[in-house]
Amino acid sequence: MSAATETGFTVWLTGLSGAGKSTIGRAVARELERRGAHVELLDGDVVRTHLSKGLGYSREDRDTNIERIGWVASRLTRHGAAVVVAAISPYDATRKRVRAWVEEHGPFVEVWVKADVEECARRDVKGLYAKAFAGEITHFTGVDDPYEPPDDAEVVADTVAQTPPQSVGQVIAELERRGLIGAA
Repeated sequence: MSAATETGFTVWLTGLSGAGKSTIGRAVARELERRGAHVELLDGDVVRTHLSKGLGYSREDRDTNIERIGWVASRLTRHGAAVVVAAISPYDATRKRVRAWVEEHGPFVEVWVKADVEECARRDVKGLYAKAFAGEITHFTGVDDPYEPPDDAEVVADTVAQTPPQSVGQVIAELERRGLIGAA
């Protein structure tokens, strides 16, 4: 890993649907690859299709989904990968459990991709928020199911107040500050 260290680590992006987790996660992954890291991007929507197919949206199923992603992230971290996870991960206790698993093998950097429900609904091209507000979809995080914001995230990327490149810059700066990647 030329500009990156040999230590694996996980960057965990959490936030509401539509907050910008996938956009920021893809850009962070590209930058890490550009710097020579071996990167694995675990996007919540993609993982749910393959690793967690058949799970619903009860609290237990959501926890199972996040725990599966966290377990995979911990294994990849153990093997020296730079893992970027973009998953709603609504429950604080589950995120803390996943953090502990990853930290057995390397650093965990939590990024709260912060955007309010109104802004996420405005951005929603699939119309899921409108359906949730109308009661057509239930157990929708931020509408009729809780999202527990992290109180100890290493990075808070407020995507209402800043652009995606600014949010990505915050994440990269934190990774540099921790010595997980070298300066550009």
